[in-house]
Amino acid sequence: MSMIKIEHLRKEYPNVTPLKDVCAEINKGDVISVIGPSGTGKSTLLRCLNQLEAPTSGKVIFNGEDITSSKCKMRNVRQKMGMVFQSFNLFNNLNVIGNIMAGPVDLLKMKKQDAFREGMELLKKVGLSEKAYNFPDELSGGQKQRVAIARAIAMKPDVILFDEPTSALDPTMVSEVLQVIRSLAKDGMTMLIVTHEMRFARDVSTRVFYMDEGGIYEEGTADKIFGSPEKEKTRMFIKRLKQLRLTVGNADFDFIGHSSEIENFGRRNMLSPKMVRNLVLVFEEIVMQGISVRENVFPIYITIEISESDGSSNIEVTYGGERFDPVTDGDQISASIVKNYSSGIEYSYESGINRFRSFISG
Repeated sequence: MSMIKIEHLRKEYPNVTPLKDVCAEINKGDVISVIGPSGTGKSTLLRCLNQLEAPTSGKVIFNGEDITSSKCKMRNVRQKMGMVFQSFNLFNNLNVIGNIMAGPVDLLKMKKQDAFREGMELLKKVGLSEKAYNFPDELSGGQKQRVAIARAIAMKPDVILFDEPTSALDPTMVSEVLQVIRSLAKDGMTMLIVTHEMRFARDVSTRVFYMDEGGIYEEGTADKIFGSPEKEKTRMFIKRLKQLRLTVGNADFDFIGHSSEIENFGRRNMLSPKMVRNLVLVFEEIVMQGISVRENVFPIYITIEISESDGSSNIEVTYGGERFDPVTDGDQISASIVKNYSSGIEYSYESGINRFRSFISG
């Protein structure tokens, strides 16, 4: 039985609908990273799960109870569904140990002595036992977030929701917070984590939700989503791809203009001069010398992709006509040049469509 079941969740605001139809199940022990472009409803989803935002429609079933029902006592639910915010939300009038003890004493009715003992153990776990009597304004951003995590754990939740826990931190402080979350994952804590830290998401997650178009656009294991995503938007986001699309309508196309567009695109995206040159050379040999001199191939569609994550680039050319692989069937001098400037080549022919891709070497 799933711990959380999300059924057709929708959230509307006057001018935007970030969540259109979200369906998902979260099981005990899942560590789910929620990723996607800004404005795709990632934080809204978390806030709807613990009812900080009331969904417009749909249901959230938590431990068998419909928590979107008006009969649900959310005070009790939030004791079992902890949340860590990007802005920490610590009580500035309480010291660190006081922040951690407040919930267990006030809500769980724990004895102060027991709450203190457990709180100190949690501070030790997050590496901050020596800061127990400091106040929040005496801590760094990373230390504040670690205290916020300890405070959430102190409530003994079944699941913890993390809303971009590192977005407000200086880059030097990010790793200390992510290390604490990694430790929780190893301990089997069920977690949903909205994050832009892609390497962390890949390392720690049992599952990944990629959000776009008002819902969970694609989901799967970390290896699947980061290694071989099925959908184009997911692939472009994961690889941080920038694209240039060109169309060649006939044999008299503006070759110089197209070459200039490719050069400018490469330079804008910080490709090395050598890789920019190689892109243009491969374009020239494949399209100008090879494909465009044949019959029934137009329109020819060219897509240039550059990955911001690793600086790699490739050129894909799609065209009609009979089966024609420019490397094996075309001019051998051009083929030799293309192979020389490519780290890899792919070709396919299906339903009258030729598809050629060259991965450009740098």
